[in-house]
Amino acid sequence: MSDGTTAREFEFTQADFEFLRALVTDHTGIVVSDNKRDMLYSRLARRLRALGLNTFAEYRAYLRTHEAEELTNLINAVTTNLTSFFREPHHFEYLARTVIPELLHKKERERRIRIWSAGCSTGEEPYSIAMVLEEEVPPWLEWDIRILATDVDTNVIQAAQHGVYWRDNLRGISDARLQRFFLRGRGANAGQVRVDAELRRMVAFKPLNLLKDWPMKGPFDVIFCRNVMIYFDQATQKRLVERFASLLAPRGYLFIGHSETLDGLTHRFDLVGNTIYRLRA
Repeated sequence: MSDGTTAREFEFTQADFEFLRALVTDHTGIVVSDNKRDMLYSRLARRLRALGLNTFAEYRAYLRTHEAEELTNLINAVTTNLTSFFREPHHFEYLARTVIPELLHKKERERRIRIWSAGCSTGEEPYSIAMVLEEEVPPWLEWDIRILATDVDTNVIQAAQHGVYWRDNLRGISDARLQRFFLRGRGANAGQVRVDAELRRMVAFKPLNLLKDWPMKGPFDVIFCRNVMIYFDQATQKRLVERFASLLAPRGYLFIGHSETLDGLTHRFDLVGNTIYRLRA
């Protein structure tokens, strides 16, 4: 079993592993370490079954001749989409108590707020941000507020646009928020809820590979990019953080994941809270 090819449904050699993990890194920046070999096999085995292929060597050959259409399926298969509403709640408390009041004061004339959720997965993060904005910005102020939500996985973007979730998976949402911001499904949709139309209008979901060109110009007042950079090597992290800085408004905020840090990556931000950074003047 030294080469990992036995006791598997599909033959999976070291050469297969090296080819596929290099392809993943080249196109997404995600570093697939040696200990993720079984993970890569299990996720891509689904593609072999769907395509009726017998070995990963056949899949490699298929990719060479069908890369344009298959690469999206490969990326969707290997990306991780662990998320929940109001995950890392201190971020949303800081957004409500510090960032939004500051923006309401600083941008009183412009009345425009832009937030980017980078790596939004199935939408729980941007919808959580939208709920906080709805609660903290008085409706009579008539502000222009938009949230851009992006992810490399086109499947999760499609799911997020629908805004439909199983009620049992709505951990972290209070009963008051559930009643205010969600519609309960009935009949065939019993047990499900849907984000209300007003919140859904606030969020624009778009597929985006963070390593490729970014069509948006900014500036953003706040960027959430949480638990994304952990999958990249340090050089990619540095480039990404610099690109975030270039799209932030002066003194804008960057929220990152609980196991991430900007230490050693950049000197353009000040740490102002637990994994909360602010662009230096």
